[in-house]
Amino acid sequence: MRGLFIRWLILTAAIMLAAYLLEGIHVTGFSSALFAAAILGFLNAFFRPILLILTLPINFLTLGLFTFVINAILLMMVSGVSAGFEVASFWSALGGSLIISLVSALLTSLVSERGSVEVIDLEHKGDDRWEL
Repeated sequence: MRGLFIRWLILTAAIMLAAYLLEGIHVTGFSSALFAAAILGFLNAFFRPILLILTLPINFLTLGLFTFVINAILLMMVSGVSAGFEVASFWSALGGSLIISLVSALLTSLVSERGSVEVIDLEHKGDDRWEL
């Protein structure tokens, strides 16, 4: 449960960073970003897998880059539901989806299911071999 809460905060920070970096995304405050992150997390959990399956051929042809378009569409859906979160255009949503995806992937990879930060310590064993 703690890991879920930390991931929610990471998604909130990613949304606020996207709003800071892009002119087309506006967040009125931390609570609005927190609410937008909750809605985005819900959409990512329930609708994103369905959309990925439905768009599998085009996703395959674009080598997975169409996933960012799906994320942009979900971000625009969140903008339509959340009062304090606004996305001006599709291109702003696409840029925001890139930023949010990168930040979330980098920071979430460090958080375990229990909510603790885990770092893998590898030891070089010569040539091209690494061991835990």
